[in-house]
Amino acid sequence: MDAPSLAVALALGIVEGLTEFLPVSSTGHLIVAGSLLGQTGERAKVFEIAIQSGAMLAVVWEYRARFGHAITGLRSDPVARRFALNLAIAFLPAAVLGLAFGSMIQRALFAPVPVAIAFVVGAFVILWAERRQKRAPASVRVTDVDAMTPLDALKVGFAQAFALIPGTSRSGATIMGGMLFGLSRQVATEFSFFLAVPIMFAATGYQVVKYRDLFTRDDLGPFAMGFVVSFVAALVAVKALIRYVAHHDFNAFAWYRIALGAVVLWYFR
Repeated sequence: MDAPSLAVALALGIVEGLTEFLPVSSTGHLIVAGSLLGQTGERAKVFEIAIQSGAMLAVVWEYRARFGHAITGLRSDPVARRFALNLAIAFLPAAVLGLAFGSMIQRALFAPVPVAIAFVVGAFVILWAERRQKRAPASVRVTDVDAMTPLDALKVGFAQAFALIPGTSRSGATIMGGMLFGLSRQVATEFSFFLAVPIMFAATGYQVVKYRDLFTRDDLGPFAMGFVVSFVAALVAVKALIRYVAHHDFNAFAWYRIALGAVVLWYFR
């Protein structure tokens, strides 16, 4: 397949940026959108590297002070060391399982219908997690990211591993997992942003090595377009979600997932 047109790059960059950090599954949206736009196959994976990198950079930029403090304080600040340790611990489950089963999952589940099913199943998990936290507010133990323990991080890491199934949503799995394990909605959301950086950095690096022979000069324009658009859209989405979770639950995203899943199942039936 040739490099995507600028219009397709623009559309997919917006989709990736807006959905990467929302509990709706950016991978699922890209699979569906790519199928509709004719952007599929290994060449499509190469393009996804560019737009995922743009989304990742948006979180690094938004939390640049926090990441900078974590790096500079590793030697002297216990809080910075615990933060870095928690990210490393939470990163491991998805990384190990992804290396072991990623290729098999891609062959079996990277298609619109399995994604649509995951949309709906994930929606009911969101509704359940929200209902549980509202019914038992005392179950919230952690109200600050810096108060998370390594065990909390490990639990969230295993929750994130469910996002290897396309349509589940990496952010949705980590946020809902965090809430079920005693994190407040705000803490679970913020930690999900932080955790996105190492897991997306590793995934992007792996894809660059795997698909390096497919890069060509013709890719430069569309890839640059997708990267920039994804960065801007992701930055907008992150800022909006931070404000949103301060006053709202995630039920609206659950109903969106159900509606979208139903439409995709109907269209690709």
